[in-house]
Amino acid sequence: MKQMDTEKLLMIPGPTVVPTRVLNVMALPIIGHRTKDFGELTEDTVDKMKQVFQTKNESYIVTGSGTAVMDMAIANTVDKGDKVLNIVNGAFGDRFYKISSVYKADAIKLENEWGDLADPNAVKEILDENEDIKAVTIVHNETSSGAKNPIEEIGNVVKDYNALYIVDTISSLGGDYVHVDKFNIDICVTGSQKCIAAPPGLSAISVSEKAFEVVNKTETKSFYLDLKAYKKSWDKNKETPYTPSVSLTYGLNEALEMVLEEGLEKRFERHEKLAKATRAGLEAMGMELFAKEKARSVTVTSAKYPEGVDDKKFRGLLAEKYNIRVAGGQADLTGKIFRVGHMGSAKEYHVLGTLAAIELAFEELGINADGGVSAAKEMLLK
Repeated sequence: MKQMDTEKLLMIPGPTVVPTRVLNVMALPIIGHRTKDFGELTEDTVDKMKQVFQTKNESYIVTGSGTAVMDMAIANTVDKGDKVLNIVNGAFGDRFYKISSVYKADAIKLENEWGDLADPNAVKEILDENEDIKAVTIVHNETSSGAKNPIEEIGNVVKDYNALYIVDTISSLGGDYVHVDKFNIDICVTGSQKCIAAPPGLSAISVSEKAFEVVNKTETKSFYLDLKAYKKSWDKNKETPYTPSVSLTYGLNEALEMVLEEGLEKRFERHEKLAKATRAGLEAMGMELFAKEKARSVTVTSAKYPEGVDDKKFRGLLAEKYNIRVAGGQADLTGKIFRVGHMGSAKEYHVLGTLAAIELAFEELGINADGGVSAAKEMLLK
């Protein structure tokens, strides 16, 4: 096996640093996935996931990335020609639009500026004009831009219509406030490798009774991602219909245990504190934050590059000289912004160390960037 550099600190918007405690349980021996022991492990994992979702709705663990459950949400609820409202203000909102289009939906795209949030009033207007909309999709936290959407307010709009409310919380669940039942979310999807701080490869989906009524009337368009098959297998034996990743399930279970041990409210507070410190540090260096103030994420911060800074040189310096990885921009933002993730198991010293390395890298590239660490420390001590 080729030697890999595993020493780099991941300060990207996922995957995130996985705690040693989680990695250790993944070394446990493989057990049969149709045994009582694995059934109990899976049931316990689902129960913990429901606590983090804050829902009484049926929930399932899927072996696949977050995109798998995004696909699952559309494949099981949308028939050809059904109207779907896709709220887009970043790459992942657009992914929902692309998935809807693959399943031949009559996809309506409500576009918003990247870095800004969606307007609940605009959603209401479209729903008033299109009473036959079957589903509304939205991404809570857009890692592509460092912005988040007001999913509770939009949920309060959608609940007054027949449409299903489908929400991607892949990069927010376990790091920002999400309450599936309170927010009137019919289908909520998430991934293992972001705020939950487990390895990539597993995802989860919660499904309301209202959503299952639609699922049961919708033509099945996927074999592996068939929600009816997941429900049947779970109701009968508390199993997944197809072979799950045993080792990843060990890891997810332990990661969820750590989330619940810390406590959701304390975890939200920690993420908010790290976000404020990161923003304060970058602004003190003279960086202009990309996302609008009212829309800023608590799990990832985006900043514009100073004039003349080359994205590859900057991020290359951070990675090769200081062993820290941050992310660049996507799509039209490529080369224009960089993104710092501060989610999952991130701590104060991760943020301070990253800001110190950013200062050094900018100074090496001829940009005066003093003051970031001091500003972040001041914010952390408040």
